[in-house]
Amino acid sequence: MTIFLTRHAHAGKRSIWEGDDALRPLSDRGVSQAQDLAVHLDAEAPGRLVSSPYVRCMQTLEPLASRVELVVEADPAFAEGADLDAALAALLGLDEVNGVACSHGDLIPPLLRALRDLGMVTDGPLLDQKGSLWTIETVAGRPTVGTYRAPRF
Repeated sequence: MTIFLTRHAHAGKRSIWEGDDALRPLSDRGVSQAQDLAVHLDAEAPGRLVSSPYVRCMQTLEPLASRVELVVEADPAFAEGADLDAALAALLGLDEVNGVACSHGDLIPPLLRALRDLGMVTDGPLLDQKGSLWTIETVAGRPTVGTYRAPRF
């Protein structure tokens, strides 16, 4: 089976956003990245879309949700500052449905290290650029191979 993990698309600078950071939306560049992810992942026939409840994460998966006729489920396990063990369990729980998860830059690197510790092999460094995607192959619920796809925009 396969799990897909993406970092939210570009959302502009936190330092110039006025208001609650959880409400910071995607930038124009981020919208393009989200649309590109949707085109790429549409062919994978994902069965479930799960996201941090932050607006920028939800917006990252919305174009895909429209293409595959699914709802993006908000899950605090993928929010900024979330517990690593809870996030890892939620991520691995997507194994049976070719699930897609969207999270943040503070959580994705520790998640990738935890997956590597569980046996995931990669062909390069554990990168996590905004709008990037990890394809994580699993066998019997255990991560085996992780492949990185850099953002296109």
